[in-house]
Amino acid sequence: MKTRTVQRTQLVPHTIDGRTELVLDRYTEDIPVPPRDWDRTILTAVTAGAAAIGAACVVWSTASIGDLLARATVAPAAYAAAAVFDLVWLSCMALEWLARYDHARAAFPRRVGYWALAIAMAAIATHGWIADQLAIGIVGAAVSGLAKTMWTAVLRHHAKPLDDRTQQWVDKQRAEAGGRLAMVAVRRELTRADALVAAERAALSGNVPETVPETPDDEPEDPEPPAAPKPYGPMTITDAVRTAISAGVTEPNAVVRYVRQVADANAKEDSILRTLRMIRKTA
Repeated sequence: MKTRTVQRTQLVPHTIDGRTELVLDRYTEDIPVPPRDWDRTILTAVTAGAAAIGAACVVWSTASIGDLLARATVAPAAYAAAAVFDLVWLSCMALEWLARYDHARAAFPRRVGYWALAIAMAAIATHGWIADQLAIGIVGAAVSGLAKTMWTAVLRHHAKPLDDRTQQWVDKQRAEAGGRLAMVAVRRELTRADALVAAERAALSGNVPETVPETPDDEPEDPEPPAAPKPYGPMTITDAVRTAISAGVTEPNAVVRYVRQVADANAKEDSILRTLRMIRKTA
């Protein structure tokens, strides 16, 4: 039996001067190596081969259908549209793979994939017919058909069929997980609604102070700048900028001085001003 050496660690007591502590002890151990899983190796090789066939199919059908569409439009647009034909049924195959444990959910992408494949094959055959090479068009259409058949066989081998009771159990577990995921958005919406209701109630109850606009005659000739808020630090640069704005300090240099006073004495001016612009924009 083949073995391989691995390094492991364990906690062992170690005593010095009558004091015992647990320390890491490293040791090596030979463990048996399991035999090669040839089934998994072959399945991986077949899956890689199916991926290569799918890539070759996309290249061939894009070139053929692109040449067909280029007769009516510019080449870049024609080949871009031609790539859609095979990418649609390949995407449906991917969705079928994701639903391999749910036969009902996999049925719809499987049907759409077959329809997309039929349209792609018809377009390739049409290109051969218009170019007076119908045989080549039919053979080219068969390339897409073979690629689809290959992928269908691979997916069916990977799929794990479930009996009716197990499928019901899986569906209930998925529904429960989906419910918890949906509640994240619902709670976010409820929190936002509660905040709006609280603000509306505060406004109706008169807790919001009324502001009376001053006339030009009431304004002093040399108004003094608002005093900087008291430093409550330590705080982050963002919190310091918000505190300064809430206190009426909006002049950039004053904000920079306040942030350096309560948050970080070495804070870069560019970072502070960028934070100030971001908060003003989101306010």
